[in-house]
Amino acid sequence: MSLWKPDPTFYPSPRDAAAAPPEKVAYLAAFDRSASRPDAIAVLDVDPDSDSYGTVVGWTDMPFIGDELHHFGWNACSSALCPYAPHPHTERRYLIVPGLRSSRV
Repeated sequence: MSLWKPDPTFYPSPRDAAAAPPEKVAYLAAFDRSASRPDAIAVLDVDPDSDSYGTVVGWTDMPFIGDELHHFGWNACSSALCPYAPHPHTERRYLIVPGLRSSRV
């Protein structure tokens, strides 16, 4: 179901985005150069006030070997979430993670 107000992760300017609260988690592509294990997405705690700061707090292995995860991001960018743009009620719901070698998403 679509939101009836703009997504709060949208910032109308780079200045507003820089002034926003810092992220609490970060997503990182992890891969095995030998391609003997599947690539993964690691979730890192980047909240300095957290007891688990600087550690991996989540891990998702991809289902196949040799994908080489690359240039991943959300299904909607900030410009799509703009309240005065054509699609003000788009939601960031999916992290899109493509495989550079495999072309799998």
